[in-house]
Amino acid sequence: MTKNMGTPDRLARVIVALAIGVLLLTGTLTGTAAWILGILAVVFLLTSAVSTCPLYIPFKISTRKKDAVQ
Repeated sequence: MTKNMGTPDRLARVIVALAIGVLLLTGTLTGTAAWILGILAVVFLLTSAVSTCPLYIPFKISTRKKDAVQ
């Protein structure tokens, strides 16, 4: 898979995922919203770990620097 996420994009996703995790663990989020945001947080962490966002591929979006080695 071609990497299409730059460091700022990955960092932002991890921060959002951690914020959602805190809200879930403190009980601020409950019910359906908790499930949906929990799944979104896991997706954010996974895509950040592999540096690839599947939704970027069909739109040919890349947040990586042009000179970065894949």
